[in-house]
Amino acid sequence: MNGKFISIEGIEGAGKSTQLAFIAEYLRQRGVDLVVTREPGGTEVSEKIRTLLLTPSDEPIVDDAELLLMFAARVQHIQHKILPALARGQWVLSDRFVDATYAYQGGGRGIDSNRIQQLADWSLQGISTDITFLFDLPVETGQQRVKTRGNAKDRIEQEKHSFFDKVRQHYLQLAEAEPNRIKIIDAALTIEAIQAQLSTQLDQLLDTAKA
Repeated sequence: MNGKFISIEGIEGAGKSTQLAFIAEYLRQRGVDLVVTREPGGTEVSEKIRTLLLTPSDEPIVDDAELLLMFAARVQHIQHKILPALARGQWVLSDRFVDATYAYQGGGRGIDSNRIQQLADWSLQGISTDITFLFDLPVETGQQRVKTRGNAKDRIEQEKHSFFDKVRQHYLQLAEAEPNRIKIIDAALTIEAIQAQLSTQLDQLLDTAKA
Protein backbone atom coordinates (compact mmCIF):
# COMPACT_ATOMS: atom_id res chain seq x y z
CA MET A 1 0.00 0.00 0.00
CA ASN A 2 1.44 3.34 -1.07
CA GLY A 3 1.80 6.08 1.55
CA LYS A 4 -0.75 8.91 1.50
CA PHE A 5 -0.74 12.38 3.03
CA ILE A 6 -4.01 13.59 4.58
CA SER A 7 -4.68 16.88 6.33
CA ILE A 8 -7.71 18.25 8.12
CA GLU A 9 -8.60 21.92 8.21
CA GLY A 10 -11.25 24.23 9.61
CA ILE A 11 -11.88 27.19 11.87
CA GLU A 12 -11.83 26.92 15.65
CA GLY A 13 -14.70 24.82 16.97
CA ALA A 14 -15.15 22.79 13.78
CA GLY A 15 -14.61 19.49 15.60
CA LYS A 16 -11.28 18.60 14.06
CA SER A 17 -9.95 16.79 17.12
CA THR A 18 -12.94 14.43 17.27
CA GLN A 19 -12.77 13.62 13.58
CA LEU A 20 -8.97 13.29 13.60
CA ALA A 21 -9.35 10.48 16.11
CA PHE A 22 -12.06 8.86 13.98
CA ILE A 23 -9.98 9.02 10.80
CA ALA A 24 -6.93 7.58 12.56
CA GLU A 25 -8.89 4.67 14.02
CA TYR A 26 -10.72 4.02 10.74
CA LEU A 27 -7.46 3.76 8.81
CA ARG A 28 -5.60 1.69 11.40
CA GLN A 29 -8.45 -0.82 11.50
CA ARG A 30 -7.89 -1.27 7.77
CA GLY A 31 -4.20 -2.02 8.11
CA VAL A 32 -2.76 1.43 7.50
CA ASP A 33 0.57 2.22 9.17
CA LEU A 34 -0.26 5.75 10.22
CA VAL A 35 1.65 8.73 11.63
CA VAL A 36 -0.57 11.35 13.28
CA THR A 37 0.84 14.85 13.64
CA ARG A 38 -0.11 18.52 13.70
CA GLU A 39 0.82 22.04 12.61
CA PRO A 40 2.32 24.13 13.85
CA GLY A 41 4.19 21.40 15.65
CA GLY A 42 4.97 17.76 15.06
CA THR A 43 8.66 17.83 16.02
CA GLU A 44 10.57 19.07 19.06
CA VAL A 45 11.61 22.33 17.40
CA SER A 46 8.26 22.86 15.69
CA GLU A 47 6.42 22.41 18.99
CA LYS A 48 8.57 25.14 20.54
CA ILE A 49 7.61 27.44 17.67
CA ARG A 50 3.97 26.46 18.22
CA THR A 51 4.20 27.58 21.84
CA LEU A 52 5.69 30.90 20.73
CA LEU A 53 2.92 31.40 18.15
CA LEU A 54 -0.04 30.49 20.35
CA THR A 55 0.93 31.90 23.75
CA PRO A 56 -0.54 35.37 24.37
CA SER A 57 2.16 38.01 24.84
CA ASP A 58 2.41 41.69 25.71
CA GLU A 59 4.47 42.10 22.54
CA PRO A 60 2.24 41.62 19.50
CA ILE A 61 3.64 39.28 16.85
CA VAL A 62 3.95 41.13 13.55
CA ASP A 63 1.96 39.48 10.77
CA ASP A 64 5.04 38.83 8.65
CA ALA A 65 6.84 37.33 11.64
CA GLU A 66 3.85 35.06 12.26
CA LEU A 67 3.95 33.93 8.63
CA LEU A 68 7.67 33.19 8.73
CA LEU A 69 7.37 31.31 12.01
CA MET A 70 4.61 29.15 10.54
CA PHE A 71 6.85 28.19 7.64
CA ALA A 72 9.88 27.67 9.88
CA ALA A 73 7.87 25.17 11.92
CA ARG A 74 6.58 23.58 8.70
CA VAL A 75 10.04 23.06 7.21
CA GLN A 76 11.17 21.22 10.36
CA HIS A 77 7.95 19.20 10.27
CA ILE A 78 8.35 18.21 6.62
CA GLN A 79 12.01 17.30 6.86
CA HIS A 80 11.95 15.44 10.17
CA LYS A 81 8.54 13.79 10.19
CA ILE A 82 6.42 13.96 7.02
CA LEU A 83 8.94 13.06 4.32
CA PRO A 84 10.64 10.29 6.34
CA ALA A 85 7.25 8.71 7.08
CA LEU A 86 6.12 8.83 3.45
CA ALA A 87 9.49 7.41 2.36
CA ARG A 88 8.86 4.43 4.63
CA GLY A 89 5.47 3.88 2.98
CA GLN A 90 3.53 5.15 5.98
CA TRP A 91 0.47 7.37 5.76
CA VAL A 92 0.56 10.80 7.39
CA LEU A 93 -2.49 12.43 8.99
CA SER A 94 -1.88 16.05 9.97
CA ASP A 95 -4.08 18.44 11.89
CA ARG A 96 -3.54 21.38 9.51
CA PHE A 97 -0.98 21.95 6.78
CA VAL A 98 -0.22 24.76 4.32
CA ASP A 99 -3.90 25.47 3.53
CA ALA A 100 -4.16 26.84 7.06
CA THR A 101 -1.51 29.44 6.26
CA TYR A 102 -3.38 30.63 3.20
CA ALA A 103 -6.58 30.82 5.27
CA TYR A 104 -5.26 32.33 8.52
CA GLN A 105 -2.30 34.45 7.44
CA GLY A 106 -3.68 35.11 3.95
CA GLY A 107 -7.40 35.44 4.60
CA GLY A 108 -7.35 36.41 8.27
CA ARG A 109 -4.26 38.64 8.34
CA GLY A 110 -4.59 39.90 4.79
CA ILE A 111 -1.11 38.86 3.63
CA ASP A 112 -0.92 38.69 -0.16
CA SER A 113 -1.35 35.10 -1.34
CA ASN A 114 1.50 35.53 -3.83
CA ARG A 115 3.92 36.13 -0.95
CA ILE A 116 2.65 33.01 0.78
CA GLN A 117 2.96 31.08 -2.48
CA GLN A 118 6.60 32.14 -2.84
CA LEU A 119 7.39 30.77 0.62
CA ALA A 120 5.44 27.61 -0.10
CA ASP A 121 7.23 27.00 -3.40
CA TRP A 122 10.59 27.46 -1.69
CA SER A 123 9.97 25.42 1.45
CA LEU A 124 7.52 22.64 0.53
CA GLN A 125 9.63 21.18 -2.30
CA GLY A 126 6.51 20.14 -4.16
CA ILE A 127 4.95 18.19 -1.31
CA SER A 128 1.15 18.36 -1.15
CA THR A 129 -1.64 16.49 0.55
CA ASP A 130 -3.39 13.71 -1.34
CA ILE A 131 -6.64 14.79 0.28
CA THR A 132 -7.65 17.54 2.68
CA PHE A 133 -10.87 17.45 4.68
CA LEU A 134 -12.21 20.94 5.30
CA PHE A 135 -14.62 20.91 8.24
CA ASP A 136 -16.84 23.87 7.55
CA LEU A 137 -19.45 25.50 9.77
CA PRO A 138 -20.69 29.02 10.59
CA VAL A 139 -18.29 31.08 12.68
CA GLU A 140 -20.98 31.66 15.32
CA THR A 141 -21.36 27.92 15.85
CA GLY A 142 -17.63 27.40 16.09
CA GLN A 143 -17.18 30.22 18.57
CA GLN A 144 -19.95 28.84 20.77
CA ARG A 145 -18.27 25.44 20.80
CA VAL A 146 -14.96 27.02 21.81
CA LYS A 147 -16.70 28.76 24.74
CA THR A 148 -18.20 25.51 26.00
CA ARG A 149 -14.73 23.94 26.28
CA GLY A 150 -14.00 26.15 29.26
CA ASN A 151 -10.31 26.38 28.40
CA ALA A 152 -8.30 29.58 28.21
CA LYS A 153 -8.13 30.81 24.61
CA ASP A 154 -4.77 30.82 22.86
CA ARG A 155 -3.48 33.83 20.92
CA ILE A 156 -5.26 32.87 17.70
CA GLU A 157 -8.52 31.89 19.38
CA GLN A 158 -8.68 35.38 20.89
CA GLU A 159 -9.14 36.97 17.47
CA LYS A 160 -12.39 38.74 16.60
CA HIS A 161 -15.40 37.29 14.82
CA SER A 162 -14.50 39.18 11.63
CA PHE A 163 -11.09 37.50 11.53
CA PHE A 164 -12.61 34.03 11.53
CA ASP A 165 -15.17 35.08 8.92
CA LYS A 166 -12.29 35.93 6.60
CA VAL A 167 -10.53 32.67 7.45
CA ARG A 168 -13.64 30.64 6.69
CA GLN A 169 -14.29 32.38 3.38
CA HIS A 170 -10.69 31.87 2.32
CA TYR A 171 -10.91 28.17 3.14
CA LEU A 172 -14.01 27.91 0.95
CA GLN A 173 -12.22 29.71 -1.87
CA LEU A 174 -9.35 27.22 -1.63
CA ALA A 175 -11.82 24.33 -1.79
CA GLU A 176 -13.53 25.83 -4.82
CA ALA A 177 -10.16 26.16 -6.57
CA GLU A 178 -9.08 22.58 -5.79
CA PRO A 179 -12.21 20.43 -5.47
CA ASN A 180 -10.39 17.19 -6.25
CA ARG A 181 -8.02 17.61 -3.31
CA ILE A 182 -10.05 19.61 -0.76
CA LYS A 183 -13.29 17.94 0.30
CA ILE A 184 -15.76 20.09 2.22
CA ILE A 185 -17.34 18.32 5.19
CA ASP A 186 -20.42 19.93 6.75
CA ALA A 187 -19.25 20.17 10.36
CA ALA A 188 -22.68 21.37 11.51
CA LEU A 189 -24.12 17.89 10.94
CA THR A 190 -24.27 15.15 13.56
CA ILE A 191 -21.08 13.28 14.33
CA GLU A 192 -22.57 10.16 12.71
CA ALA A 193 -23.38 12.01 9.49
CA ILE A 194 -19.93 13.55 9.36
CA GLN A 195 -18.26 10.21 9.85
CA ALA A 196 -20.39 8.66 7.10
CA GLN A 197 -19.04 11.29 4.69
CA LEU A 198 -15.50 10.66 5.86
CA SER A 199 -15.83 6.89 5.51
CA THR A 200 -16.83 7.22 1.85
CA GLN A 201 -13.90 9.48 1.07
CA LEU A 202 -11.43 7.32 3.00
CA ASP A 203 -12.57 4.15 1.24
CA GLN A 204 -11.91 5.80 -2.11
CA LEU A 205 -8.44 6.85 -0.95
CA LEU A 206 -7.70 3.33 0.26
CA ASP A 207 -8.68 1.97 -3.14
CA THR A 208 -6.24 4.31 -4.91
CA ALA A 209 -3.45 3.31 -2.52
CA LYS A 210 -3.89 -0.35 -3.44
CA ALA A 211 -3.84 0.33 -7.18
